[in-house]
Amino acid sequence: MVGVLALQGDFREHKEALRRLGIEAKEVRKREHLEGLKALIVPGGESTTIGKLAREYSIEEEVRRRVGEGSLALFGTCAGAIWLAKEIVGYPEQPRLGVLEAWVERNAFGRQVESFEEDLEVRGLGPFHGVFIRAPAFRKLGEGVEVLAELNGLPVLVRQGKILASAFHPELTQDPRLHRYFLELAGL
Repeated sequence: MVGVLALQGDFREHKEALRRLGIEAKEVRKREHLEGLKALIVPGGESTTIGKLAREYSIEEEVRRRVGEGSLALFGTCAGAIWLAKEIVGYPEQPRLGVLEAWVERNAFGRQVESFEEDLEVRGLGPFHGVFIRAPAFRKLGEGVEVLAELNGLPVLVRQGKILASAFHPELTQDPRLHRYFLELAGL
């Protein structure tokens, strides 16, 4: 009932995080792999590549349709959050799902060599250790998007209905709380 988009990026780490919660996730590489899923995680990686491959393998339109009808919850981390966004600052032609009412800036916290870790305060969960690798930031949020965590005054974890998006990588920690929160959000 839970899938991880496995086109590119750190999908194995998300599968392992879910396994620690007792959930065996399905790897999604084709449109038909979405059948029967109630929740989909879109991992970090390279947002342009994820977008192009999701379009090429006919996943994009099906995910958009399922989210629109309310039958699929989404969790995007880092590049996955970029793919979910309505707008990508400075990259108007980049493929995107566009279901999250947010304007996202790629690499807002710096390039690969400027990656860092920071303790965050997540609303409803408390302290959470964030791993930021070429992390995006949510520069503008639409109506109905709530901020769950900030860093230096910028939103880094947001929620819109059954969509959760983080600028950081919760799958690279041993803390299962954000994955558990997403499963609860999805009704699982």
